[in-house]
Amino acid sequence: MATSAHHKIVIVGGGAAGISMASRLKRKKITDIAIIEPSDKHHYQPLFTLVGAGCVDVKKTERSEASVMPKGVTWIKDAASAFDPDNNSVDTAGGKTIGYDILIVCPGIQLDWDKIPGVTDTLGKNGVSSNYRVDLAPKTWDFIRNTKSGSAVFTMPAGPIKCAGAPQKIAYLACDYWRSEGVLDNIDVHLVLPTPRTFGVPVFADALDEVVDDYGINLHLMADMASIDPDGKTATFKSMDEGGPGFDLSYDMLHVVPHQSAPDWVKSSPLANDTPLGYVDVDKHSHQHVRYPNVFALGDAGSTPNSKTGAAIRKQAPVVEANVLAQLAGRKLEGSYGGYASCPLTTSRSKMLLAEFDYTMEPTPSIPLLNFQKPRRDAWLLKKYGLPILYWDFLLKGRA
Repeated sequence: MATSAHHKIVIVGGGAAGISMASRLKRKKITDIAIIEPSDKHHYQPLFTLVGAGCVDVKKTERSEASVMPKGVTWIKDAASAFDPDNNSVDTAGGKTIGYDILIVCPGIQLDWDKIPGVTDTLGKNGVSSNYRVDLAPKTWDFIRNTKSGSAVFTMPAGPIKCAGAPQKIAYLACDYWRSEGVLDNIDVHLVLPTPRTFGVPVFADALDEVVDDYGINLHLMADMASIDPDGKTATFKSMDEGGPGFDLSYDMLHVVPHQSAPDWVKSSPLANDTPLGYVDVDKHSHQHVRYPNVFALGDAGSTPNSKTGAAIRKQAPVVEANVLAQLAGRKLEGSYGGYASCPLTTSRSKMLLAEFDYTMEPTPSIPLLNFQKPRRDAWLLKKYGLPILYWDFLLKGRA
């Protein structure tokens, strides 16, 4: 098929990764950049947890996509639907074929709600919600504030997900609210995780264990939700240990997190790796595709084994920028990403700890002299006020 247009740089996805990459490359005087993105709205997703906890109005998470699009960048308001890397082109749902010299893939991650039977039929109803959808986060708050007794269950699925701390953050925020209302002792709270501990880095797991104990949360480890019975208000869990016993939990309120993967059209493309999740197959340090040297990927849809967070994108973007410029100039790629990610773990409605780590799974603190490995009041202010400013005014503008 003949190309509808050709650009030096084509970026698939107008989220945090795509907008920040376009801004960075514009600042380096690259003039022919196109972003393929169908959405009218752009959301700051890390605030969804605070929306679900009644701490932030959902309107504060949203701006128009047009307002964050860098000036001088061509916005192709369409959805990418297929890659043809052998012919250096991308097809769109609207029937366009866009050619490129360099392709940067960052379409985000797909929420696979249907992987847990019973979930899609009850989302937003009967006490079941999820902060992983912007329209459902306010529902989470409705269910939390109207729960005075009974059983509350918070889950996390097996496999990579964006912001892996979010499934438990909402549990702590809910418990803090229920305690302030004097009803926490009337609620049987369960947190079900598929992992051996609350966090993969021991120092942060130790701190979170204290939080769990303080709230009296029933912690279930190495378990994954297998299905929901909406009529019986029961969730069934399977063991992550081979041959281990499963169990059921009844609920009055349930916060569910979906399994996640690369978008289906990415999975079926030549750029995908050979796993069922189908992420874009890139070198974990350079972000260059392992088979197509003029293709790069960053953000949630890339195969790099880091935690999928906006903080990871902030560290990936300058690496991809340097390597894209080197590729265009025919130079050796020298930009290298070490796997940095951070997870701001809200432990109450006034405190947070900041888990920073990299591929070594060791703490990598970035703020000198302050110990954010324990819950702090100033860290909460950073989460609620500082990080949104960093996102809108610095990350998206290519300055952080």
